[in-house]
Amino acid sequence: MKRWYALYTKPREEVWARTNLEERGLEVYLPRYLKRRSHARKVEMVKMPLFPRYIFARADVSKGERPAMAYSPGVEYVLSFGNQLGTVNDRMIEEIRQREDENGLVTMGMTAKFKAGQQVRVADGAFSDHVGLFQCSSDDERVFVLLNLMGGSVRVHLPLDSISAEI
Repeated sequence: MKRWYALYTKPREEVWARTNLEERGLEVYLPRYLKRRSHARKVEMVKMPLFPRYIFARADVSKGERPAMAYSPGVEYVLSFGNQLGTVNDRMIEEIRQREDENGLVTMGMTAKFKAGQQVRVADGAFSDHVGLFQCSSDDERVFVLLNLMGGSVRVHLPLDSISAEI
């Protein structure tokens, strides 16, 4: 019977491990999300693993598929507890997949209810009662909103729970 297993990968080699496992005919799931990254005065959103160094593979170990998982390039080992391989419930995988957006990325927190360009109201804090445009979310339960301040648009980084869709 096919079951999901958690695999521990080499550092920053989750995508490579996924590709190698898929080439061996296994179903693989690598949940990812968008992370805000700053480098040399440049800010960008990059796809990152939701669980760094972990991927999930669906295999039937009774039919000899364990070596395909354990010895695939990029994989360090299959999680186990003593002699028992650690399995992941199908329902857990489905719950993670249900949080994915149209691009296959897991949405973090409640940001799925806001769309880029949507008008939002700041509910509390220094910018309370200001209306702005939702821009995007970051990976730490904070969002970017464009507010019209002092005659121009200013990008502010706010806690997610400080904005609402009620205008």
